[in-house]
Amino acid sequence: MKPKKNSLSDLGGIMYSTNPEFEYEEEVDDTVTSPNNQQDLRVMLDKKNRGGKAVTLITGFRGKSEDLEVLGKMLKTKCGVGGSVKDGEIMIQGDVRDKVMGILQKDGYKVKKAGG
Repeated sequence: MKPKKNSLSDLGGIMYSTNPEFEYEEEVDDTVTSPNNQQDLRVMLDKKNRGGKAVTLITGFRGKSEDLEVLGKMLKTKCGVGGSVKDGEIMIQGDVRDKVMGILQKDGYKVKKAGG
């Protein structure tokens, strides 16, 4: 979960400048997505804070958020269910752990079942 920003310094310093020559420096995401065989993903079932509904949670992805979005979309399509990608985790609706593990292993990911 992302930490809550409580002060102006948490927001990156300058909010507004009257200097016409001021250029705000944007942070560039230089993370490189590791190859599939170097990814160590964890697949678990989660029911907490979801109204009793089961969700298959995939964590441990290292790389760009765009690549995580692509992986999440592919998993949702192949499982035929909904879900989302938030905070570096892929949430797939329902208990489809075995199906997700099979799909990820075929794509060359190192996958482990985590949790109960």
